[in-house]
Amino acid sequence: MNVHLENVNLNSTSGPNHFAAKLIKYIDATFDPKEAPDVRLCFIESHSESNVPLVQRLDGIYFNTSQNYKLQNSNILRTYNRASGVIYQSNFNKELTTRYFGSHKNSTVIHNGADIDFISKILPLNNSKLDKYDNVWACASSWRPHKRLAANIRYFLEHSTEKDCLIIAGKKNEHIVKEKRIFYVGDLSIHNLISLYKRSKYFIHLAWLDHCPNVVVDARASGCKIICSSTGGTKEIAGPDATLIQEEEWDYTPVELYNPPVLNFDKKLKNHCKTDYNMHNVALKYQKFLEGI
Repeated sequence: MNVHLENVNLNSTSGPNHFAAKLIKYIDATFDPKEAPDVRLCFIESHSESNVPLVQRLDGIYFNTSQNYKLQNSNILRTYNRASGVIYQSNFNKELTTRYFGSHKNSTVIHNGADIDFISKILPLNNSKLDKYDNVWACASSWRPHKRLAANIRYFLEHSTEKDCLIIAGKKNEHIVKEKRIFYVGDLSIHNLISLYKRSKYFIHLAWLDHCPNVVVDARASGCKIICSSTGGTKEIAGPDATLIQEEEWDYTPVELYNPPVLNFDKKLKNHCKTDYNMHNVALKYQKFLEGI
């Protein structure tokens, strides 16, 4: 089976593109753009016409009332209606999409996976500045308001001791707190992110209505205990030992996404979601679905 990828940049380390690199590594298929494809795998939306069967991989659709979300969704919906199959990253993602776009005749939910082999070969971060701390906390994202960096910091400050530190990866934004136990390290390579996760005890991801963040999958596979919101699809891949901060259930109507509600950290839940995050098995699910197309 030869697969053509669409809307993928393998030189990027963003979540979807990082996942594409992992998929190429583990699926039993070729990805030769010079050879005729048996199937096309499109991430989010397609911008080309072809008679080759198309599979759409969805990691979310738009619903932010501060933006023209109907226009933003227009080509995603067009791709959805043309696709021979749709892969949702989480059950939350499927519920959201079907409420806005309607049910698809051929779809499946396949959660994101972590490259266990790659992770096992990386050593924990070795940095003398961290040696005086008992516990390292971490968070990483492309920081936008709904990712709630400020809430991550507040949670750390309220739940840590003076012997704990927090390392924040990703480009800085306006929510910067100057505190001697908080370190801002900017964008990191995938290798350095994994090294950070393997040094960390906790990974905080309190994003509102996130879908299936690859950073959470990788952090969990690296041994971190996950702290996340009860909303969205993050809890589906956070692991049974994760701490969930309970929020009001969202009714899937459009909202001002970049104005998330304030979290009450006293409302904690146990996580009952269990998913297989091994990329070997995730790739097998992709292969089976693509071959079925």
